[in-house]
Amino acid sequence: MSPPPPFAVEQWMDKYETTAKYNIAETCCASVSIEELASLCENKDVKASDIIDLSAIQHYGEIRGSTPLRNNLSRLYSSKVGTPLPPDNILITPGAIAANFLVFYALLKPGDHVICHYPTYQQLYSVPASLGAEVDLWKSKPENKWFPDFEELKAMIKDNTKLIILNNPQNPTGQILPKTLLQKIIHLAESKNIPIFSDEVYRPLFHGISPIDPDFPPSILSLGYKNTIATGSLSKAYSLAGIRVGWLASRSPEVLELCANARDYTTIAVSQLDQQVAAFALAPETLHSLLGRNIQLAKANLELLERFVIKHDEFCSYIRPVAGTTAFVKFSREGQAVDAKALCEMLQAKTGVMFLPGDVGFGSEWKGYVRIGFVQRTEVVREGLEAVRRFMRREFDEVPLSE
Repeated sequence: MSPPPPFAVEQWMDKYETTAKYNIAETCCASVSIEELASLCENKDVKASDIIDLSAIQHYGEIRGSTPLRNNLSRLYSSKVGTPLPPDNILITPGAIAANFLVFYALLKPGDHVICHYPTYQQLYSVPASLGAEVDLWKSKPENKWFPDFEELKAMIKDNTKLIILNNPQNPTGQILPKTLLQKIIHLAESKNIPIFSDEVYRPLFHGISPIDPDFPPSILSLGYKNTIATGSLSKAYSLAGIRVGWLASRSPEVLELCANARDYTTIAVSQLDQQVAAFALAPETLHSLLGRNIQLAKANLELLERFVIKHDEFCSYIRPVAGTTAFVKFSREGQAVDAKALCEMLQAKTGVMFLPGDVGFGSEWKGYVRIGFVQRTEVVREGLEAVRRFMRREFDEVPLSE
């Protein structure tokens, strides 16, 4: 076991996001204030001051998470046709990043083998490796519209494979693992009793696929396999990164207990105040308006990005995302990928636009790629892309090519 390597994505964001004029590297849907959140509630008598009980004594509260919050999450995971997920099968954490870490810490040991869907958030493969696990990357490929090859997954399975890690919807591509593929993964894992862990932090922000589409992806918890774990948070699809509320959920009480035992060493309880806001956001009276707002933002802003890519198709290419908040756009010149890090540094310095270079955040093989977080307030995306357009006309030729 050894400490994980530097967390490249978070270090880039920490360095640049507070000084960016147009932060379109951010992966959260445009964040809302408590007042904005209250205004989205169907009950128009609700005020921002009603969301938090100011008379409540601020002790630790319910250690595993508040009952109202876990009840609302249970409702999200309990489909009309599936088996309801009991609230006791949900554990509240300070963000999904903590939930993800707990899963790895509780389930993995040195010498274990894991398979991780890739490209993805660095934590999902770096933390298992730091715990002594052998990590193989199950790669999505742009030539296959970012769908990974199931036969490659089958070939990766070993006798000591202890976990299959998915990211659905996928960061940074905005692609999904469709239902038919998920069912194959479930069948494979169940036949070998391998747990599946799915980071579903961008769920349920689906803007390019209909719920009635046969390929629409259900949560990994809704496919009939007990040995599954899902994580999520209020940060991405629900516009509330500032309250630091996430969760992990499992159909397996045994897995949940292992994670709860590990959690005791890191988190006594999550803030009562944060959980009250989270419970309000996920209540039926608020949830649909909040998600509707964000899906409309995603659709409108993706059209702006699409027009930008088409206008600059000599230099830009991408696979249009169908879910989540991110697009993975490749910049090239003279048939060769540009130096994405240099491009992003020049853009920030000259225009105030912040992108994330793909070969910094997701591995050296993603030369020329940048991650764009397009579900910001529309004026930020519009003005930011207009600033990039002017840069492309005047200064793009000065960006060095990748080596």
